[in-house]
Amino acid sequence: MREHTQILVVGGGPAGSTAAGLLAKQGFEVTLLERDRFPRYHIGESILPSCRPIFELLGVWEKIEAHGFQPKGGAFFFWGEEEWEVRFSDMGDATNAWQVRRAEFDKILLDHARELGVEVLEETGVSEIEFAGGRPVAARWQDATDEAKKGRITFDYVIDASGRNGVLAARQFNSRKFHDIFKNMAAWTYWKNAKPLPKGPEGAIGVASMPNGWFWIIPMGQGITSVGLVTGRDHFLARKAELGGVEQVYTAAVADQAIVKDILDGAEQTAEFKVEADYSYAAESFCGPGYMLAGDAACFLDPLLSTGVHLATYSGMLAAASLGSTLRGEATEEEAWAFYQKVYRHAYERLLVLVSVFYESYRGKDYHFYNAQRLSSEQRDELDLQAAFDRIITGIEDLNDAQDVYAAVHGHLNGAESGDPIPLNNLNRVHEQKQAPLNEEQAVAGLYLSFFPQLGLKRAGGNGAAQKEAGA
Repeated sequence: MREHTQILVVGGGPAGSTAAGLLAKQGFEVTLLERDRFPRYHIGESILPSCRPIFELLGVWEKIEAHGFQPKGGAFFFWGEEEWEVRFSDMGDATNAWQVRRAEFDKILLDHARELGVEVLEETGVSEIEFAGGRPVAARWQDATDEAKKGRITFDYVIDASGRNGVLAARQFNSRKFHDIFKNMAAWTYWKNAKPLPKGPEGAIGVASMPNGWFWIIPMGQGITSVGLVTGRDHFLARKAELGGVEQVYTAAVADQAIVKDILDGAEQTAEFKVEADYSYAAESFCGPGYMLAGDAACFLDPLLSTGVHLATYSGMLAAASLGSTLRGEATEEEAWAFYQKVYRHAYERLLVLVSVFYESYRGKDYHFYNAQRLSSEQRDELDLQAAFDRIITGIEDLNDAQDVYAAVHGHLNGAESGDPIPLNNLNRVHEQKQAPLNEEQAVAGLYLSFFPQLGLKRAGGNGAAQKEAGA
């Protein structure tokens, strides 16, 4: 390992691999430390079409496409009394998404970052980030296979992409704020020879509600299906105590959900049950002098709309653009960091609002689970919902659909009864590519994203260093 690196990335998941790879493509020296040896298991198998432009930018799209993952044609929702589909073919004529085995998927991304020139060290965990003068300057690392093998690496900048483990926000700063909503638990396993979804596009993820939660059904290919139960933490723990264990809670829930029960009739369980808390959170700040937080290290969102890998890769791209322009002198660190903070947080809060409204749309308003997912007045004030609504509208091309979504969200967050109908077909737009600030009119903190001649930030007004660098 080098004793010093220009940029240190902590964590080799989608956020870290994306940020590291895109920075290496810009010619910077990047070292990535990953505590595990890939391939390693990870939940979060359903990928959105919004990831494709980032994979193309990385140059890894063709590798993912050729790997043989299960193509994902969209999604189908069995939501209370309502049913509807999201069909990705309506958004373009190419296959844009997959259901992936994350162990294989994440390894493709990490190996590609290595090919781009990133120094990747696996089985190397970071125990502490050292600060001096208010900035991070070094990382203490530990070999995962040999307790005696440890050391220190200095750097100019660090991107913390250490996931929910959160080296900075969770362990050193203690700056994560958990939302009062989405205090849920997930229990899942894998099944062989489960029946396909009775409705929806080929390869679609299924989402099936029930009074105290919902199930995901993800066809993984090769005859394997992931089926997971999401329910409130208190309900889950009470049922576990009552019934005797996780398997019993899961089995009882399957028996109460007719669609899932039929899909699993005759299927063979192929893995042990896994359980995880799905508490949603966000760090108080996504960046600070000399550092950025990306992916789950910065924020985590309820899995209802399959946005995890989207947020991870999107934040990785934003971090690479912001840091790259800072190092080239196209923007000051303060300007680029303000851009990153606002754009990434807006993307996260937009999705948080939509997930909450999605839960509110359930027609069984007397069920505690769905009421527990509602944003409180205090949370609405903290989230700056007007900015979130503005982002929803500017992120949708069709003004009429934008107004419908705005009216639905605004109505539900301002007194409409939970369970009142909303135009759910318009919420399908959450699966489309999110609009990043790509021109002067969309500029954030005076900057916007540019991909030519390389990834970076340009300054609104045409008089900044970014334009001069690009020859504009």
